Amino acid sequence: MADQNVPPRHPRDDRGWDGRQHPDPDAYGVPTAGDPYRPAPAYPNPTVAPTPQWVGPEGLGRQSFAQPAGAGLPNLDDDGPRGGAGRRRALVALGGAAVVAGGAAFAMSPRVRGLFADEPAEVPGVAGDATGTRVTDGTAARPSGQKPVTVRTYTEQNESYMGSRAGAALKKNSPTGGRTFSGPAAAAKETTPTVRTVLAKDPVRHLASRATFGPTPKVLADIRRMGVDGWVRWQLDPEKIAPTKAELKLSELSTLTMDAKRLREQRDQLNQRGAQPEKEMVDATIARQIWSDRQLYEVMVDFWNDFLHVSADFDGGELHRNSFDRDVIRKHALGSYPEMLVAANRHPALLLYLNQNDSRADAINENLARENLELYSVGVDGGYTEKDVRQAAMLQTGRGVKDDEYVFRAERHYKGKVKVLGFSHANNFDDPKQADKVIDSYITYIALHPSTARYVARSLATRFVSDTPPKSIVDRLERVYTANHGMIKPVLMSLFSASEFWASIGQKVRRPMEYLIATYRTLGVRPDASPEHKAGDNQRTPYAEGLRQIQDKLRELGQYPMGQPTPDGYPDVYVAWTSAGTMVNGWNEAGDLIAGWRTHFTFTKPEKLLADPPATAGAYVDALAERLVHQKLTARERALILGVAGVEASTKVDATFNGAITAVARAILASPQHHLR
Repeated sequence: MADQNVPPRHPRDDRGWDGRQHPDPDAYGVPTAGDPYRPAPAYPNPTVAPTPQWVGPEGLGRQSFAQPAGAGLPNLDDDGPRGGAGRRRALVALGGAAVVAGGAAFAMSPRVRGLFADEPAEVPGVAGDATGTRVTDGTAARPSGQKPVTVRTYTEQNESYMGSRAGAALKKNSPTGGRTFSGPAAAAKETTPTVRTVLAKDPVRHLASRATFGPTPKVLADIRRMGVDGWVRWQLDPEKIAPTKAELKLSELSTLTMDAKRLREQRDQLNQRGAQPEKEMVDATIARQIWSDRQLYEVMVDFWNDFLHVSADFDGGELHRNSFDRDVIRKHALGSYPEMLVAANRHPALLLYLNQNDSRADAINENLARENLELYSVGVDGGYTEKDVRQAAMLQTGRGVKDDEYVFRAERHYKGKVKVLGFSHANNFDDPKQADKVIDSYITYIALHPSTARYVARSLATRFVSDTPPKSIVDRLERVYTANHGMIKPVLMSLFSASEFWASIGQKVRRPMEYLIATYRTLGVRPDASPEHKAGDNQRTPYAEGLRQIQDKLRELGQYPMGQPTPDGYPDVYVAWTSAGTMVNGWNEAGDLIAGWRTHFTFTKPEKLLADPPATAGAYVDALAERLVHQKLTARERALILGVAGVEASTKVDATFNGAITAVARAILASPQHHLR
């Protein structure tokens, strides 16, 4: 995979995911039988025993394979023509009947479940009991009473990479200490780095590198002016931070404020203008990462977009992903995670992305139920079993999308006792609103579960501290999450007040997107078109086109906002991104930016990066390093960069570094000081 400049996919057994690609070339095609917005078929007649159905990755009534008579059970291997269509193979043999869960879908009609001695037959409208002890998912290696982690059926995303030899080596660098101070400034003052690193032992630079998408002279000046504590408090209150010019220019992306109804109504006009809603949302995210002063907020938006991940490019994303970004992720990024997870489970984007709209009591799709446990709450190590997944999937039936809005269909909802982890409920309400609230109660329960507290804590520590965060800080963040009922601001303040955070200098490497965004930031690129820009036939503004160019480059690098097609989001550890091709591609793009070739924006000419450049090569490199990577280089790196220009430290140079300024600046941005954060 390194040759393709994308992160390698670590083997995760059946961890592939069955997502549908968009069937319509214009991304707005008229609903068809396969359209996720079309209401599912009406509930079957409760007096007639439903026939066990094939429920595959394409959803109810959409077989993903052709099975000739007498051919036996279908081949669900992962290596088939659909690639990931064999996720979580499950074959349930019930005497002469077979019910197959193809992909991540779980199908077992109520009457088929009744074939088990301890599970009475159930029909819609009649309360049952889904807590029987003998039901399994049919996989011998994974009976319902067994935890997936016990048989290593799945592996947590970052853990799957850190299990490599390279990951094992990095564990030796885990920050030491384990103390909480009265605030971030006190922790910074009293803590020394754990390992030797080329990064400066400068707490201001360290904070700016971790809590933003890259230091800039302005950010560093703000931290020094406000103090570490004051700046952190300022960033934790983003509503009071004024929007920047670039954020105000986002009004040029016309689809950002449109709801699904308007997007449908105006699809033809939008297509003619080339305004793709899901891509404009990504464009806007990139703009905010580069130019917003609400940097910690944007870092947390990116964190949650990986943690509670819905791909921007899923079938339905053009209508619903922007609303999910606005009303779920951004609304709660520094608020309550339980509220975020509840909102997500009521949003059309997540319900369509994970096929919940296809799930009903007599044919259950377990995509969303599983990911709620495995990825969005307790985690694969959180203690749930396959039986928990099955019962959660039954409980969540009835939720779906109609006319592009959330709907609860009581006639499709399973009624009967359920138990998931420590949550149990009779689940027998006739009132649809009460039945729907039970699901909210369950979602809130798993969001506050001790395993979720630990999973969120470990993920935040991995993001902000180290690829191998020590147990000490994970334990403390877990306790703060629990004590504050899932509120995120107290967890972040505890993290920034921890000695482990300040001891971790040099222990995080920028991912491809972070590298490129940091490059734009440190070069001081401005959101206005260059005077040299020539407008073409495109109906979109230079700003909109420039953002799209950045997005296209990030796609080449293998990482862009909300770009992971599978629900696990992007990995957050260095060993997942060790591609030489990606690194070189990033350096080449940095060279293009320094040269100012992307005229949709305004660039500072390389010879003017320093207001008063020194007259000798060595002093010039020192000053330029302070400007671009905010610290001095090592003697060896300084010598290498002078070698790029073919000069000695004492050589007299002009502002253009005797014509080599672009090459010198590019080399500085290829240094470890710019790759580490």
